[in-house]
Formats: sequence, C-alpha cells, structure tokens
Amino acid sequence: MTVSRLFARPMLASMFVVGGANALRNATALAPTAAPVTDKLAEKASPQLPLPTDPVTFVRINGAAQLGAGIALATGRAPRLSAAVLAASLVPTTYAGHRFWEAQDKDTRKNQMIQFFKNVSMLGGLLIAAGDTDGRPGVAWRARHAARDARREARHLAGTARREASLAKAKVT
Repeated sequence: MTVSRLFARPMLASMFVVGGANALRNATALAPTAAPVTDKLAEKASPQLPLPTDPVTFVRINGAAQLGAGIALATGRAPRLSAAVLAASLVPTTYAGHRFWEAQDKDTRKNQMIQFFKNVSMLGGLLIAAGDTDGRPGVAWRARHAARDARREARHLAGTARREASLAKAKVT
C-alpha cells in the first residue's frame, strides 16, 4: 500500500465513522429530517423489497452501514467494497440532510448548499476509491490482455498447423 493510500483512506473514512456513530446514537432526532426520503424509498421499493417503513430504522441501518464501511475503509479491509457501500449510503444521506433548495433563510440555504456540495465531493472521492485497484491491474485490463493473448496464441497455433499440414502433404506426395 502506498503512503498516500495509507493516509487518504482513513481521512476519507473519518467523516463516515463519526457520522455513522452519530446516526446510531441520535436516530430518533435525525428521523424527521430523513422522513421525506425514507417515505419515498419505502413507497417505491416496498412491493419488491421488504423494507421497514419507520424512518428511525432507516437512519439506524444507514448509520450502521456508514460506521462499518467507514471502519473497513480506514483499516484497508475490502477498500473497494467499503468505498462503494459508503458511496451508496451517501446519496440518500445527502438528499435527506442537505435540501438547500427548500431552505427559506438565506444563511441556512448557504450552509446547506456548502454541506451538499461537500458531500458531492466526498462522493467523487469514494467513487475513485471504489475503482482503485491499488496499483494492480483491474478486471477490464486483465480481460483485454487475456483476449489479446488468446488471439496471439490462436495465430501461432494456426501457423504451426499450416506448417505441419505442409510437411505432412510433402511427405505423402
């Protein structure tokens, strides 16, 4: 692991560890803010998924996901998966918690807009972390190179078969 990853991952994860723990401790206080989003989510996904309808439960699930994935990212355990989980949990958190377009007060709107775009920038960092292969080739690279190697091997085998067929033909005649 490079030094930048050694420091960057815990730094990126720190907000999620703190925020996840806060959400678990204060779920009932955060539930009214999350209710508009959780109600829509439960309404749209309810027929397909057995989701709870209580906003407090949603806040706790999201907080637990952020806390667990944040600790995993900070310690380097499954960093790509944990970054992806954090990215997925950040979208509803941001939408529920920083609805600056609904704020009436100018200062509140400004503060919520700053927090919204802070979360958007963290989402960008998480997407980079989710795709980071830690210097090793990713699946797409491996697939391209395996296909290239297979084509090269097929050409080599075809050439060998042609030469063998020519030698066999020359022997027969």
